[in-house]
Amino acid sequence: MVRTTTADFARMKAEGRPIPMVTCYDYASALIVARAGLRFILVGDSLGQVMLGHDDTLRVSLDEMISHSAAVVRGAPDALVIGDLPFLSYAMVDDAVRSAGRMMREAGVRAVKLEGGRSMAPIVRRMVELGIPVVGHLGFTPQSAHQIGIRVQGRTLETAADLIADAHALEQAGACAVVLELVPAPLAAAITKRLKVPTIGIGAGAGCSGQVQVWHDLLGLFDRPPFRHARQYAAIGPAIEEALRGYAGEVTAGVFPTAANAASMDEGLVAEAVARFEAAEGC
Repeated sequence: MVRTTTADFARMKAEGRPIPMVTCYDYASALIVARAGLRFILVGDSLGQVMLGHDDTLRVSLDEMISHSAAVVRGAPDALVIGDLPFLSYAMVDDAVRSAGRMMREAGVRAVKLEGGRSMAPIVRRMVELGIPVVGHLGFTPQSAHQIGIRVQGRTLETAADLIADAHALEQAGACAVVLELVPAPLAAAITKRLKVPTIGIGAGAGCSGQVQVWHDLLGLFDRPPFRHARQYAAIGPAIEEALRGYAGEVTAGVFPTAANAASMDEGLVAEAVARFEAAEGC
């Protein structure tokens, strides 16, 4: 398969083809994503919540992002794997370049994502000048959740105008795409229409250029109702639980493993090995 690049973002936007993207955090999951034919993967700092059990994304380190991103790249080498830059790893231009450089060099991602609008434009511009593909992220930005709250963004005239200006600033700085999270659908559609680069929505309606969903929400891996902006396409969590109960039950009952699950050996050789050991030990 031909490797997917950020140029495919632009091509799909120009051709009006919706872009399906999914989050992914490990090698085994990436193999499944690749077999399913998805070409766009985001290794989000949401791994802090769905993989590491934290309450938010703020505790995720750059080393953790590199480790998980590298595993995903190994599982889906032909996909466009985008790695999140974690909290405060891109506060200054030098920090951002250093962090993105490590993500691309050590993990093998082909683009990085960061949160913020006009204030981040100079950092995005410098990163792009140095050959680092950058995806922006506007609307609800999880790394700022303690400031803005977990809610839809851009519902007022002032905040809507700010989002439009932020999106244009990111595009002008060279961002290859912009994620719009928890943005009213009409506003997200208006932003999408005015940008040349694609928008990737999550809770931002069907008017975006593409959609991204969290792996665990898509597959029903958590015992909770899906978020409003998500759709559960399967209930894998209960299926895994049932399989584990079956395994534990068979081990407890002595049904597993069977002879078919083990390697055989000549009993005479076993007896000879035991005898040799006992003779050496003086038993």
